[in-house]
Amino acid sequence: MTLADRDWRLVREESWDGPMNMAIDEIAAETAADGGPRTLRVYRWDPSTLSLGYRQEPETVDWAFCEEEGITVTRRPTGGGGIYHDNYGDISYSVIAPADELPGDLMETYELLCGPIFDAFERMGVDAGFTEEKLPVIHEPACYLRELHPAHDVVANGRKISGNAQYRRKDAVIQHGSLKFALDAKRHLSTFSNPETSAAEFHERVTTINEEVSIDRDDAVTAVEDALRDWGDAAEGSWTDDELSRARDHAKAKFGSDAWTRRREDPTA
Repeated sequence: MTLADRDWRLVREESWDGPMNMAIDEIAAETAADGGPRTLRVYRWDPSTLSLGYRQEPETVDWAFCEEEGITVTRRPTGGGGIYHDNYGDISYSVIAPADELPGDLMETYELLCGPIFDAFERMGVDAGFTEEKLPVIHEPACYLRELHPAHDVVANGRKISGNAQYRRKDAVIQHGSLKFALDAKRHLSTFSNPETSAAEFHERVTTINEEVSIDRDDAVTAVEDALRDWGDAAEGSWTDDELSRARDHAKAKFGSDAWTRRREDPTA
């Protein structure tokens, strides 16, 4: 199945805070569902952000550490554990399209939408693929230390290097994920309260792009952008003023609210 005959836009890497990154995805989903372009985007988190999985309990977060270190905390609409998105060490992407243009089967959709991510790794010289075995959980609240699943966890040399998740609305699908470029395991673990592991054990489970190959971050980002562009035959694009205005309002009302982040209550529902 190919989606390259559809109208895709590529939004090259840009920096937003955590609530805005999540809000933009949802606004882009509305655009795609309303007949506008489908979106391929690459982004970073400024400031660094801890994104909680949809069902993650707030007690698993070290809120004091995050506040002291200037780390934003928000909640994703997708499942899984928390991910510390370091402003330098994390490369994130989203693929957003109408639901009726994608397979109804979750596994098929992951295989389809992760295609450009595997292409990006190949362009960087990283030998990566879906894990072939379910590795045991190390620390449940941390996404990168959960049980590895062959459907959406990507490994290089047996260690996790990328996680991916999907949010299926009635009218659109959002798949987003992170690629680890660099890792500060101690800082990552410090965003969680009482992590049941060590930085050394974290490194045993997780690898990074700059550990696997010698490449600058800018070149790694370009590889992800170009792989997405070629996969969707996408045109260089940007957000409309209306999308950005709506995203800012949505970020403030939902993803920046304590109701959503701490209590998983959507004030906009």
